[in-house]
Amino acid sequence: MAPPRRIRPALTTMACVATKGEEGERTFLAVSAVGFVASAAATIGMATTGMPICGGGTMMLRPSTAASFLGMWLMMMTAMMLPSLVPMLRRYRQAVGGTGAPIDRLTGLVAAGYFCAWTGVGLAVFALDAVLPPARPYAGAVVLIAGLLQFTAWKRRALAGCRERPGRLAGDADAAWRHGLHLGVHCVGSSAGLTAILLVVGMMDLAVMAAVTAAITAERLAPAGLRIARSIGVVLVGSGLLLLARGAVLIPLAAGLWI
Repeated sequence: MAPPRRIRPALTTMACVATKGEEGERTFLAVSAVGFVASAAATIGMATTGMPICGGGTMMLRPSTAASFLGMWLMMMTAMMLPSLVPMLRRYRQAVGGTGAPIDRLTGLVAAGYFCAWTGVGLAVFALDAVLPPARPYAGAVVLIAGLLQFTAWKRRALAGCRERPGRLAGDADAAWRHGLHLGVHCVGSSAGLTAILLVVGMMDLAVMAAVTAAITAERLAPAGLRIARSIGVVLVGSGLLLLARGAVLIPLAAGLWI
């Protein structure tokens, strides 16, 4: 009768581990949902109150202004990127879940590394906005270029980096940070064209933000992600050409009225 006595504790231990894993997964999803709702609500609040975040030469290169801008930028990026980031974080948790590592703390480090990459983008946007004129007159060209980028090998590689399943990962803080930064760099590259559209068409336009978020999420999570990315490219190329054509008509008219 000795074997059954040894098996029962093992089964009990496995059941406890499974229960803890399920509880950890529920907690992770709950925290992600709260983070998304909070960041989305804050972003909507900024947009509806007309709070300026970027506008072509409206920012001054001061530390306090930069800190304020980065806070708003990260809030907006959290709302836009969490829908596609959560599945990537779940894959990471599955990859290191059997190592006995402190999975929740490591997940937080992956997310921190990911948004560190987006913080770098925010700093670049802030610096450019302080010195460049408004980009709206060039919106058509930006949308057209963003659409063409959807068909490039560079886009394909960056998108694959966002969608890849991690292999064996070390369950330590340094590896978690580097993995998050790696994901962030790939996803910044994959989203470069769509982010540029957001900047020139309407940083605080809720409809544009929703459309860009939906496009980024679809091409990263849908089974046929590359096909969706190219479909988005077709729409953007057509929209860019339409905006350029409208600009070509409006500029001569404006010149005639001025004369």
